[in-house]
Amino acid sequence: MANAIHITTAKKIMDSHDPVSISFWTSKGEIQTYNDCISLRYNFYEGTRNVKLRPSNEIRKVRDVCIFRLNGMEVYL
Repeated sequence: MANAIHITTAKKIMDSHDPVSISFWTSKGEIQTYNDCISLRYNFYEGTRNVKLRPSNEIRKVRDVCIFRLNGMEVYL
C-alpha cells in the first residue's frame, strides 16, 4: 500500500476545495469516476458530500465510505 491514504486524510484533501479526481462505488455496485470535481458540502449525519463537476457544473451526492480512490491513491478505512 505505497500509494494509499486513510479516509480521514482523504476527507481533509476534499475539504480543501481543490479540484480532485475520485472513484467510488454506486448503490448499484457500479464504479463511477469523477475527474476535476470540487467538494462543496459535507453532511456528517448522512455521511455524504456534494461534489461539483467542473466541466458540466453538475452537483452530485457521494457517500464518503464508497470512495476507494482519490487522485490516483487508494483510500482505506
